[in-house]
Amino acid sequence: MNKNNPSRFRILSVAIALFFLFSLLLVQFYKIQILEGENWAKQANKQHFLIVKEPFLRGAFYSNPSIKQGHPAFEKPFVIDVPKYHLYVDPGSIKDDFKAEIANQLIHLVRVPAGEQDKFTNQFYRKSRSRKLVMWVEKDLHQTIMDWWIPYAKKNKIPRNGLFFVNDYQRSYPYGKLMGQVLHTIQTFKDEATNQAKPTGGLELYFNSYLKGKQGKRRLMRSPRHALEIGEVIENPENGSDIYLTINAYIQTIAEEELERGVVKCKAKAGWAVILEPHTGEVLALAQYPSFYPPEYQHYFNHPELIEHTKVKAITDANEPGSVFKPFTMALALHCNEILKKRGEKELFSPEEKIATSSGKFPGRSKPISDTSHHSYLNMDMGMQKSSNIYMGRIAERIINRFGNDWFRAQLQSMFGFGLKTGIELPAESIGVLPTPGKLHPNGALEWSLPTPFSIAMGYNIQATSLQVARAYAVLANGGYLVNPTLVKKIVKNSSTLFPTQEVKIIPRVVDEKIVERTVRSMRFVTKPGGTATRGDIAGYTEVGKTSTPKKIVNGAYSEVLYCPTFAGFAPASQAKIVIVVTMDEPEYGYFPGIGKIHNGGNCTAGVFKEIARRSLQYLGVPPDDPYGYPYGDPRYNRDRILWMPETLKLQELYQSWNKK
Repeated sequence: MNKNNPSRFRILSVAIALFFLFSLLLVQFYKIQILEGENWAKQANKQHFLIVKEPFLRGAFYSNPSIKQGHPAFEKPFVIDVPKYHLYVDPGSIKDDFKAEIANQLIHLVRVPAGEQDKFTNQFYRKSRSRKLVMWVEKDLHQTIMDWWIPYAKKNKIPRNGLFFVNDYQRSYPYGKLMGQVLHTIQTFKDEATNQAKPTGGLELYFNSYLKGKQGKRRLMRSPRHALEIGEVIENPENGSDIYLTINAYIQTIAEEELERGVVKCKAKAGWAVILEPHTGEVLALAQYPSFYPPEYQHYFNHPELIEHTKVKAITDANEPGSVFKPFTMALALHCNEILKKRGEKELFSPEEKIATSSGKFPGRSKPISDTSHHSYLNMDMGMQKSSNIYMGRIAERIINRFGNDWFRAQLQSMFGFGLKTGIELPAESIGVLPTPGKLHPNGALEWSLPTPFSIAMGYNIQATSLQVARAYAVLANGGYLVNPTLVKKIVKNSSTLFPTQEVKIIPRVVDEKIVERTVRSMRFVTKPGGTATRGDIAGYTEVGKTSTPKKIVNGAYSEVLYCPTFAGFAPASQAKIVIVVTMDEPEYGYFPGIGKIHNGGNCTAGVFKEIARRSLQYLGVPPDDPYGYPYGDPRYNRDRILWMPETLKLQELYQSWNKK
């Protein structure tokens, strides 16, 4: 280098410097584009693009349309998802000069309450690119906002996505509060990351894993030219499974209407009813009053008294069944007879046997068992018709003397399912209480003592839910088979059936058909003259049923004014189509002229059973099987030709001769 030539030296120095700077630029370019390219691309995308959630449809619940032969199988939804919108603001894309005006206009359009207006306006001044303003915007309001916003944004050169909507789905109930306790709902606020909502209970909770879907993603460009509705779906949403229920909307409506009338009439605290198809175990209705309206779940759960109405009491509340249990005592006694016959031993008893029922003294009891009326002698049919506690106690005494306590308990469980959960597809099902010989209570007392079987024989010292009682009555209605109650016919996702599988479920026979027939025969006298439930006689149809009026336990003792009466039965008497259990919780206590004791099961539950059964059978298209069995005064009434009336009159004559009445 010639240092004596300053011009050439400067040129060379500048060239070296430029080369060095260019090299640095290349290194920096390599670092930004290659080494850090992905990170800077993400930053650019955040500035130019917005990722919004693409919502999924949560699975729906559908009514059972196929129960009525010849009826169009329309799929009627109990609950579905309907499209709604959430309104957002992008504060970073709106100049401060316009924010107050935009906020005030939206406050007017969406009718923000006065106490929340300041909080609403503050969202526009947050350092954020996405702030939620309003949830669950209806389609009409969405259009109203867009009609105002698009011209306003264009006029003031504000990006259209300065305000934007995110699509979502909200639970909707076409039948309103119908079946609210069974369905339940999902909470309003969903998880921000997954868009999943938390169920509040019921079927929504039990089947949550099937119902929930998976949200998708949509990419939007932040630009005055790009609206929210224009964007690329980069991940498709996955919808949840639909569940087709066994519950029929019409029968559910019938049950809820008649139940409400019954609760109001007897001024009960609450009431519930179960309707079961006896051959399959399908639940056709689960009704309860007072009702629960799912969209208002917060109101119910925040009120200590109303929260009770969110439970499905037919499966959560186990009570002493009382006299509705007596048919099972008799069926078990007849079962004993069959066993003894095979052994070549003397039968336990004869259904026609004249058994003394004057004295209610039993081993181990300090207080005698009593009946509502005095009966000197009864046979099986009379004992069932008059609902005699003493007669049932005498039969249980013979069972225990021949077969023992453990056998007695085991048969009640294996034959009728007491002390076992039904497996119904709802949370919080109670197992009930079936005492165990030799087992101690937490207080140290024996669950099963010497007098326990005499109490169980008449439905005390045992607790069962209404659904357990319905399942046990189905054994008598279907000829001796123990069904598993169910609420689900099928579960479908993307046109593929997930349930039922190809596995065939075998329904076991637990009671001999002859035993069922004889038990049912005695029960047919209950709703006829001289029986305890004449108000349960269904006009034009035959029926089988039993009533009960058990006292409630309050602070460890039986109350004298609080009762939980029940009527359980099925119709028609032969080839039964429905089993119905109706329970009233704490009906008004007292005697009413022309009615009798309103708290008795025969007065406050039998009539509800009758009306539910009559209307349901008519809806199902079941023809009347007792063409002359109508109330007196009806032109179809013919006392001499009413089914089971000749047998009833003969039984009355025999009863009067035995008891001299």
